[in-house]
Amino acid sequence: MIDTQPTFEADPQNYPEETWGVEDPRITRLEELGKWAITYTAYSSSGPMVSLALTKDFHEFERMGPIMPPEDKDAALFPRRIGGKWILIHRPVAASHEPGTHIWASSSPDLKNWSDHRIIIPARAGAWWDANKVGLSAQPLETPDGWLILYHGLRRTTAGAIYRLGLVLLDLENPFTILRRSDEWIFGPQKNYEKEGDVGGAVFPCGWILDNATGKVRMYYGAADTCIALATANLDDLLTYIKSCPEVKQEI
Repeated sequence: MIDTQPTFEADPQNYPEETWGVEDPRITRLEELGKWAITYTAYSSSGPMVSLALTKDFHEFERMGPIMPPEDKDAALFPRRIGGKWILIHRPVAASHEPGTHIWASSSPDLKNWSDHRIIIPARAGAWWDANKVGLSAQPLETPDGWLILYHGLRRTTAGAIYRLGLVLLDLENPFTILRRSDEWIFGPQKNYEKEGDVGGAVFPCGWILDNATGKVRMYYGAADTCIALATANLDDLLTYIKSCPEVKQEI
């Protein structure tokens, strides 16, 4: 069944940062609060910014407003405190003179005041598939081996920009530390509905779900900014692959 009305709409009269709409929500369950956290992009007249809302039932929402200034997007929370603090992954837009746009992480004691801003996954230079821009795709997934991060990389070519997906494994108790990073992309546009559309050649996930009973991961993604698609994988296969990638062991 599909709702006849949108679950969450922009409210520019009360939240002017949503003047141009809301997009790209990522949902994380916060068991400590008994609520779901929704990090989303609020598109203000000054540019995109990260906003946060909490809900218990997806009918009533507690808007907490912007938690990062513009321009910033591609955000999600870790599902539990780490070292006593909440941690947010997000992607500030780089200045025009910067060679790449990187993924950052920030910490907060209360989900309102954020500090300790650090680059956590840098865009690579040169001819890499993720050389020009990287951003978080799905929310962090906790595994026995570390936090599994699905991210997108953008490579600009003479034929246009192409989005592909890769994996990063972060330390469980210090997610500012990268353990492994995939050299190769693991998912890219192949089907016609991924190559042709409003933004051809784009695959853009905002969420994945793990079925603990079967170990199957379901990834939901936008295809060419025209339709929503589903892809599946086994968690064990993803972990086997990322653990075969070169060790990083570097705190950014």
